[in-house]
Amino acid sequence: MFPMGLSMLWESAEPREALRERFGLESFGDAVTWLTKVLAERWALEVEACERILISDQNAIAWVGTDQGALVVKWSRAQEKFAKFTAIAELLRALHEHGVPVAAPIPAVDGQCRVIVHSGALPLSMTVQPQVIGELLETSDGSAVHRAGACLADLHGALAKYEDSSLRGSDQDVDLRTRIESWLEHEDRGLAPAGSARLREQVASLPPIDAERQLIHNDYRASNILMAESEVVAVIDFDEVAWDYCVRDLANSFVVLGTHFTKWQPTPVSVREIFLQGYESVRPLSELELRWLESLTLWRAITAIPGGDDPAGWADAL
Repeated sequence: MFPMGLSMLWESAEPREALRERFGLESFGDAVTWLTKVLAERWALEVEACERILISDQNAIAWVGTDQGALVVKWSRAQEKFAKFTAIAELLRALHEHGVPVAAPIPAVDGQCRVIVHSGALPLSMTVQPQVIGELLETSDGSAVHRAGACLADLHGALAKYEDSSLRGSDQDVDLRTRIESWLEHEDRGLAPAGSARLREQVASLPPIDAERQLIHNDYRASNILMAESEVVAVIDFDEVAWDYCVRDLANSFVVLGTHFTKWQPTPVSVREIFLQGYESVRPLSELELRWLESLTLWRAITAIPGGDDPAGWADAL
């Protein structure tokens, strides 16, 4: 899936320079030496090999072989998110205990699922998880898409039972209509004037949604869904988890379900239909939720249109 050694997930930056500037580590070998020491001290793990380290913005991921098996180690220097990362680690542990297919964090020696370590003077938030073997969801596989939709509904059901005030964002207390109208007034870049006009008409006539806010994944797409044939073996990357409506999560997936890291393309309508069928086989939507889903999908699709060239045809997919 990713090259061996040190690389960037999506940025064009030189990886060794990014490693040094963002994490204070000089090279791949230097990073492996540091990681070996940290895992021994904080998790009592013996590193036998490290295949690759991937850098994404302020975060890094390492795939390591240890005396306890193949693991994935994640760390971040985004200090403003440390509290949220800790809460997400606890959320993953709770979801795993309720049978949701997630990679539950491996507790450190002190029992914590997410700990603060240091690279020099730089504090980093780190977590360790088992490596799950699977392939990224391919939207050309209808059975897999259907199962992914059902899995999202199952996930929403589990998330509805979990409350943690540190995972609630105050900005999400604004109702859906106000959020969309505010965006249309202040942030619409004019890339899809007909779509924006249609969106404005739709939301003006919609009653308030007949659902409650809850935790949602907020980034449920192919690169975060690991499959074994047509079964979901793990949902990964909960870093964007938010307090919002389930149909907001669905709308985001409708638009970006097929995206793989740097490979972004609109989701065909036929794929959306199969995905929704899978979702509703577990959690049927009300008539009003379906109407809101249509508008939220249009809104998300407009925001997906790139500012420059549009070779993937995002604007045409509205």
